[in-house]
Amino acid sequence: MTNSKNAGYDDLLDAVDADRGYYLECESGHGSLPPRRVCPKCGSTHLVEKPLPDTGTVSTYTEIQVTTAEFAGETPVVAIADFGPVQLTGRVLAEGNDIALGVRVSPTVTTSQAGERHLAFDYPTRR
Repeated sequence: MTNSKNAGYDDLLDAVDADRGYYLECESGHGSLPPRRVCPKCGSTHLVEKPLPDTGTVSTYTEIQVTTAEFAGETPVVAIADFGPVQLTGRVLAEGNDIALGVRVSPTVTTSQAGERHLAFDYPTRR
């Protein structure tokens, strides 16, 4: 487990874990995820925090067949889900055959066997 803090990313994980997830929005309405100082679409430096929607929709997913040591003994499913103006990538906390395109998921934080925190998706009814 790493004890150093990844500023911005760990702040986002802390917020999601406390049900206060957020994204950054520029004055043109483009959404992006922290850590960030500049809008990746228009270059604006005026970014404000906006609340992340409570649920998103799975737009794609894959089941990892060969994992790193961090996920030894597991076969994680990773998905990309649309949350309004931003997309999140995370591990799905459900069996692979339970996931499908268009399924609604909630962002959450989980810890790997190696002790690393990362973004994950759960079904809103399971939380």
